[in-house]
Amino acid sequence: MKRILITGKTSYIGTSFASYIKDNPEYQVDTISVRGEDWKTQDFSVYDVVLHVAGIAHADVGKVSEEEKKRYYDVNCDLSYDVANKYKIDRGEKSSQFIYMSSIIVYGEDVSIRKKRVITPDTVPTPSNFYGDSKLQAEIKLKKLMTEKFILSIVRPPMIYGPGSKGNYPMLRKIALSLPVFPDIPNERSMLYVGNLNLFLKELIDKSKEGVFYPQNNEYVRTSHIVKEIAQAHGKNIKLFSFMNWSVYLLSYVPGKIGDLTNKAFGNLVYEEKKQNHFFTTLKKTIVLSELERE
Repeated sequence: MKRILITGKTSYIGTSFASYIKDNPEYQVDTISVRGEDWKTQDFSVYDVVLHVAGIAHADVGKVSEEEKKRYYDVNCDLSYDVANKYKIDRGEKSSQFIYMSSIIVYGEDVSIRKKRVITPDTVPTPSNFYGDSKLQAEIKLKKLMTEKFILSIVRPPMIYGPGSKGNYPMLRKIALSLPVFPDIPNERSMLYVGNLNLFLKELIDKSKEGVFYPQNNEYVRTSHIVKEIAQAHGKNIKLFSFMNWSVYLLSYVPGKIGDLTNKAFGNLVYEEKKQNHFFTTLKKTIVLSELERE
């Protein structure tokens, strides 16, 4: 039996993984909050794996004070290091694995509707804001703790979606359930269904894998296809159109918020394609699972 500690008691990823693995007799899972100081008195020595998913995400980078920016580094970087360091000390000479949930955001937010951006293992991270940089700085600090006994697994997922997910997915869901038509821009995005992430994390733990990892669905996703699949899951037939695509491309050139939102919604950003045969294989299946569990 492997004992797993999840730090981030109310986190979306943490609660999802705990629910997924809780009935498997090969694992024992505990969750704790790392807010405040109480966690420092916990005994981490009994855990074979620490899955660290606590952190701050979804920053509105245009409206944040310097004090708030510092909090991102305090939580995403310094706290992550402190938790890992305590785990390493408590564990002593026993083999241990620390899984850090980073993000594709470490590569910046340079997405465009007009060109495809492909991230490979050789792509150098270039964060474009303090949120992405706080994640990258955590990775750099955590690597200093690595030894033959202390395994570090860094996971940089793209946009995660699933039942109850936050971020961009609820916005697309709102569009799908309210609009009769939607532009069919042929963009490509790497995305990750939370059920696929759970499968991936289990594999990391089972095989004690060390390194930096880039899990994604088996297929790239087009924004309009997400919207259409969400609508169809609710018995609604949204119409996709392409005859006005030129106007959407023109909007991407507009400086300021309009251009930024257009590129964010229809931009191209993918990890180099790599099939995960044990993952859910179609977008339709993952959207249906997400929507059914939301009802």
